[in-house]
Amino acid sequence: MYCDFYSVADRDDAIPAYFEALLKEIELCSTDTTHWDIDTIFIGGGTPSLTPPHQLKNLIRALTDKFDIANVSEFTMEANPGEAPADHLKAYRELGVNRISMGVQSLEPALLQFLTRIHGPDEVFNTFDAVRQAGFDNINCDLIFNIPNQKMDIWKRDLQQIVDLKPEHLSCYSLTVEEGTQLFQYVNRGKVTMPSDDQSAELYQWTQSTLEKNGYAQYEISNWSKPELPCRHNLHYWKIHPYLAFGPSAHGFDGKNRFSNIRNLDGYIKQLGDSKLPRQDDYELSDKDRTNEMVGFGLRIKDGIDLKNIPDMHRDAVRQSIQDNESKWGAYFITEKDRLKLTTEGFSYTDAIAVDLMIE
Repeated sequence: MYCDFYSVADRDDAIPAYFEALLKEIELCSTDTTHWDIDTIFIGGGTPSLTPPHQLKNLIRALTDKFDIANVSEFTMEANPGEAPADHLKAYRELGVNRISMGVQSLEPALLQFLTRIHGPDEVFNTFDAVRQAGFDNINCDLIFNIPNQKMDIWKRDLQQIVDLKPEHLSCYSLTVEEGTQLFQYVNRGKVTMPSDDQSAELYQWTQSTLEKNGYAQYEISNWSKPELPCRHNLHYWKIHPYLAFGPSAHGFDGKNRFSNIRNLDGYIKQLGDSKLPRQDDYELSDKDRTNEMVGFGLRIKDGIDLKNIPDMHRDAVRQSIQDNESKWGAYFITEKDRLKLTTEGFSYTDAIAVDLMIE
């Protein structure tokens, strides 16, 4: 299950109505999961760690009544520093949540302010301690690099301090400029200058080497884990496995069609109050779409692309594309009989390589 990056502020009064709508959406779900092996649950978006435990209990009961979740072995909840009460964490653990993902982002106050985060370094360390004390032995910390005015020494300090906490998993994302965002407008107007490609590459490659030295294995371009503890939930996305999704702006995939829910809390509640699924978009993946997703997502992970899984009608075209790009990107290719992977250095160029290999 997956919730997109959507949140609203100052709407505590809407929590009961939201959960009523959420349970209704689960009830209305008609996806046939008879042959699925549901083994992960991920609660994210907004600040789920402020969820009243009794509401989480109701949610788990609804999922249990509707689907077979007996095989769930990874149950993740996101938590923002300073917004994860100790009593909530203990209750979540007792309800079966066994993995916490903390949105650290940075330990530099000025950079946190730039990212519009309301926490500071102290909240990061205090919340991490609270999570440990609640009994969690699988913690992820999200960090962001490539932030304007984030010098190498700041990034080195931040990453080392988080590594010293010994989380089981680290996600280190490069800040990207997405069209339609406030950052995009600032960059366009010259108010903000993003780091150069060389600076970004230096930050990323230092991150790779440092985490490797500290015992973290890179299994995806932005994700590292201690042995045997990669995020299985995210691996399902990258391997294009089907997954259910509930909540405003949630995106799901039933194995054939991708869909997204409306990005508006009030609209979401109203639609479900009328017993209607709150769909905003719903479309079937064509063989071409699936092929290009396999290329784009497959190159992100250490295991790479299993060429045998490419739809028959496009398999030869992908193999030809790999051959055609050998002179440009071959130094970063690891080719086996039916698989293409990227070297550690090649991860720095994943997006560009993927674009070149996709079929038109």
